[in-house]
Amino acid sequence: MENLSQWNRDELLGSPLFEPLFSVLQRLEPARLPALNDLNALLAVQSAITVQSGKQLRFVEQGLGKLAFESQYEPRCYLSGEVQTRENNLHDLFNALVWLIFPRSKAAINARHFHALTEVASPLQTQRGSVRDMATLFDESGVVVVCANSHLANLLRDFKWMELFCSHRDEVTATMGFYLFGHGLYEKAMQPYVGMTGQGLILPVENDFFTWPMPRKMQHVDECVASYLNDTSHCRDTRELTPVPLLGIPGWSKDNLQAEYYDNKKYFRSGRHCGI
Repeated sequence: MENLSQWNRDELLGSPLFEPLFSVLQRLEPARLPALNDLNALLAVQSAITVQSGKQLRFVEQGLGKLAFESQYEPRCYLSGEVQTRENNLHDLFNALVWLIFPRSKAAINARHFHALTEVASPLQTQRGSVRDMATLFDESGVVVVCANSHLANLLRDFKWMELFCSHRDEVTATMGFYLFGHGLYEKAMQPYVGMTGQGLILPVENDFFTWPMPRKMQHVDECVASYLNDTSHCRDTRELTPVPLLGIPGWSKDNLQAEYYDNKKYFRSGRHCGI
């Protein structure tokens, strides 16, 4: 369901969930959804973004009908650099904005999709598989978790929500960073709700990371995520990602100031399937 009438750039700029996108959101008009030419204009004012085939990125209208392989979404992106983007569509808009902030990571996801598709042995074999499942889950619902404290990272992996977000709240604020990546998550974040969960890719960083300005942080995150995804030993199992109940992150909801907030076992679950 689209929430086009609720688009308000300034409200997004006031939300910590949208912090990775602030630099591009600031260049959009406050009350009008950007059109394709606006998105391509954003591309034109920064260093050229290319996909892994070497083609320069640009946003184009979505193809219609039954398409030949090279015209389908992922192959077309990889082979020509063209990202099919629907006008007046929040999901596709956030996909484009994520490309602008995390270009290497998005190119790595596209390459994993393309190579998985071209490795299909037979037309009768499914085009889905573990690589594409993991890439899709991260692309839609991913949150990058950078951490300079391995103990806190283990608490996150082990679903120790009260201990992590309450007992170690100050340490989490000082030595962990949570950055939405999935464009599906950004669409949901326009109307945050208890139950909203990201799929976390946990990456180690040094303490100095947290002293850097935001553009440098995002560049480093992009490089680290791309390096992870380009490693063919990775991106093979959705269990590489750790569920993150987003409204439990300190500062992301005024309600989580109270420890009782984390008593909601339907949201802060004790197993792998945390939230929806």
